[in-house]
Amino acid sequence: MPVASKEDAGAIPVGAADKNGGGRLQGDGTGEPAALTVTHWFDSGDDGQTYAATVRFSGKRIGVRGKPTARDAFVKDEVIQGIVPGSGPVSITTHVYGLAPGEWTVTADLIRGPRAADNPRATAGGRATRGHTLPRAAWSWRRWALSSGPFQPVHTRWAPLARLVSPPAVIPGSWFGLVLLGALVGLGIQSMLLARDQVSIVESLGITIAAAIAGLIGAKVRYVMLHPRTWRNSPAEGWAVDGFLVVLPLVVLAGLLAFDLPIGLFVDASTPALFFGVAIGRLGCFFTGCCAGQCTRSRWGIWSSDRRVGARRMPTQLLESAAGLVLGVATLTLYLLVRPAAQGIIFLGALAAYTLARRILLRLRSERQVLPSAARQT
Repeated sequence: MPVASKEDAGAIPVGAADKNGGGRLQGDGTGEPAALTVTHWFDSGDDGQTYAATVRFSGKRIGVRGKPTARDAFVKDEVIQGIVPGSGPVSITTHVYGLAPGEWTVTADLIRGPRAADNPRATAGGRATRGHTLPRAAWSWRRWALSSGPFQPVHTRWAPLARLVSPPAVIPGSWFGLVLLGALVGLGIQSMLLARDQVSIVESLGITIAAAIAGLIGAKVRYVMLHPRTWRNSPAEGWAVDGFLVVLPLVVLAGLLAFDLPIGLFVDASTPALFFGVAIGRLGCFFTGCCAGQCTRSRWGIWSSDRRVGARRMPTQLLESAAGLVLGVATLTLYLLVRPAAQGIIFLGALAAYTLARRILLRLRSERQVLPSAARQT
């Protein structure tokens, strides 16, 4: 199938790729708030160096009457960075806004992909002359695998709901649900341990809830600091655990001093609760597609998504969840069976161990975090 060009009649032209590798749609984005979400996939190739691929999505609205307008067709390029040959299938999900509502025919062509030897129609520079059409992506939770889906028209939906369409290996809303579950489990463990030592449950719960709310605010502020240019793309998404862990202890300390509660005992009893919460909440990150790991060909990799690109990745969220589980079990055992003479030592030791583990895992993420003073995103 020929690749649609930017000069096709009525097509919305393609903008330059943004700094995160995604395409940027330009043209008439006003009018009826309709949008499309569609996913295609291709094979990463057999060998070679890490490369970038360009996938061109082309769409035309079905049943157009009269002369087509700019909202009846589109062409959009998506650039995917960091693809590792030998890692298997790679999916790309795109959202296209500013379209006329209705049914659409959407195709995708790989116009730049693996090295030229893997593509008989590619030039020496690795750029295909016409590209080859990619299959639709279908996901099986039972087999945990990507496959080719049927080619059929795609329906638009109200634009604010476009991102609720689930990419492969993503469960919308799972982050909120599992983080909430982790918080409830943590509060239950904390209350049980503090009640065992005759500490007021009402006061301790009040301090914990206030600290958790302040911690969430700190997590959002920290995320904005780390992503000053891109956080506005999805204001409701993005939280930095570092900010949470800095703000929460400060608010807890202030509350404990205000109510004259034992600081060391409180933080030690709260430590298992915190890390069991991390163990459960990080599962939500995995199923939502945030904090995704780098693409890899390693057999230890797991196929997962960052909500845009699906690929075999280092399971950083699951590794952090496992670290939280280990620390939760270890600190609970210490609190119940050992109880060090120096109160607060359980909390300080576990926090140091978690900080070390997190520093290691951050190096495995697909998005490397840098200070905003670096004035760039990596």
